[in-house]
Amino acid sequence: MFAILRKEFNAFLNSPVAYVVIGVFLVATGLFVWVFPDSSVLDYGFADLQTLFNLAPWIFLFLIPAICMRTFAEEKKAGTIELLLTRPLTDGQLVGGKYLACLLLALLALVPTLLYYYSVYQLGNPVGNIDSAAFAGSFLGLALLAAVFAAIGVLASALTRDQIIAFLVAVVGCFLVYSGFDSVASLFDGAPAYYIGQFGIAAHYRDMSKGLVDSRDLLYFFSIVALMLAATRLVLRSRTW
Repeated sequence: MFAILRKEFNAFLNSPVAYVVIGVFLVATGLFVWVFPDSSVLDYGFADLQTLFNLAPWIFLFLIPAICMRTFAEEKKAGTIELLLTRPLTDGQLVGGKYLACLLLALLALVPTLLYYYSVYQLGNPVGNIDSAAFAGSFLGLALLAAVFAAIGVLASALTRDQIIAFLVAVVGCFLVYSGFDSVASLFDGAPAYYIGQFGIAAHYRDMSKGLVDSRDLLYFFSIVALMLAATRLVLRSRTW
């Protein structure tokens, strides 16, 4: 699995994909967090990075499918998937290696945002006047969100040999999992609205952004990732049916 991870990650670094993804993410978040007056931390008056964590999921909604769309679709189109499947690797190792490469690149884009935290920490009055627990919870939630989006993206890529179709399927899938359940829940009141909303990522992501890391939220994210990767493995195994 680690051989596949290393191969895929090096392929990302040797292509413009990694630099475009990281650049677009940092430029977009930087403009909203520091420049645009309606959302700038400097104009907001509070040592808070909620703008970053409200915006990042919507950027990841498009960037992560763009990272993942080539994982299996390109192999199928080039005809190298059969060669890859004949190597002494299980389907699980193949899926895991490609998935981890995509996730690692997405997390790499998040690392520079730690400078945002340091900057706001220093700009606070007094210095350090920032809710570090909320930042840590939001950062962890964003990393887990990236993990779910990457799993959906890899599954979409395994379903087709066309990268554009894989991208579109992944974007729609990520949107439905992130915001779709909230939209349906808004049609109801009381307990039904709450339970329907709990099926979506947004509710768990909001809980973690308050600095409350609940085991139920972690179990939810890991379960969705495991389900998507199991479905991807099932798609690969379908070749023998």
